[in-house]
Amino acid sequence: MPTTATTDRPDATALRHQERQVLSAVGCGLGDDEIAAALAVPEDTVAELLARILVKLGLRDRAAAIVHAFDCGLVAPGHGPRARPACRTVAVRAAESAPKKWAISLLGPMQVRRDGRPLRLGHLRQQAVLAVLALGAGRPLGQRELLDDVWGWEPPVANVVPVYIYRLRKALCDGGGPAVIERGPRGYRLVPGAVDVDVAHLEELVTGIGKADRAGEPLETIRLCAQALDLFRGEPLAGLPGPLAERERPRLVEHRIALLRRKLEWQLRLGQDAEAIAELFALSAAHPLDEPLAAMLMRALYRGGRQADALMVFERARRRLADDLGVPPSGVLRRAHRMILRGEEAGLGPVAGTAAGP
Repeated sequence: MPTTATTDRPDATALRHQERQVLSAVGCGLGDDEIAAALAVPEDTVAELLARILVKLGLRDRAAAIVHAFDCGLVAPGHGPRARPACRTVAVRAAESAPKKWAISLLGPMQVRRDGRPLRLGHLRQQAVLAVLALGAGRPLGQRELLDDVWGWEPPVANVVPVYIYRLRKALCDGGGPAVIERGPRGYRLVPGAVDVDVAHLEELVTGIGKADRAGEPLETIRLCAQALDLFRGEPLAGLPGPLAERERPRLVEHRIALLRRKLEWQLRLGQDAEAIAELFALSAAHPLDEPLAAMLMRALYRGGRQADALMVFERARRRLADDLGVPPSGVLRRAHRMILRGEEAGLGPVAGTAAGP
């Protein structure tokens, strides 16, 4: 790649100081959010500055800006950010000292990405080893614990844990970068701060949901619930073998149901019945034996003027309970049915207890 400025468009000297900072950071591969944090400016300001840079330099898009940052010498290939010591930018220093993180997604089929680039993880058992480390939340795990969590009562013929760890380290090294998996006296763990794990992000959001709920902020509760639900991309840990995956999979599924139930409960309390009904139908169809969900759907339908549909939900749930479990509807379902038949609208508020946290 050429290291001198191109001659068919203005070079970086045409830019103001802050614009040069942004161009340098873009050339180092930083995203708008990272640049905003490094320069202590709003993210919208970064977007405006970048748009101004593209116009001034006659550049087509962000990719062309990255190339131009190299061309005009703001960034040197293979050496990270480069600038004269007297005008070294905060964004450049941040790029050197804080390499981008890997992202591990477990709330669906397992994925590992960096800068949007997926990583091939090899054998399913090898993937399961990385998943166990990710679920460990930074806690060191010994070989015995990894064997128990991934293989259970049928351990491999040979101890392949060090082999899988070696392969994962190599895959996550990203061409000579710092190690993502470290080994200490008590075992292996993911280096703290080196990896973003969606399950950890989910737990943070759940904590925020509890705070918003206790503070009486229903709209914030709904927003955070929606944000947490967006993390799910299908069945958690889909296809991964091992006792830990088998234990965590239903727990995370229940986590999702509890989050969705809480969001829907608050929507019903705020009178957002129309917004909640479609999701209640889908959730109730996926979990036909969940009577509180069926009762919530019946109440929402009745309050929306759809009494016949509400009664149909009860009848469908009654038949399914009888056919699958051989039991009659519980009190919560019978109570909703009775109130709808009597038209007791005062008693058709949200189902008590369904707003309990996940």
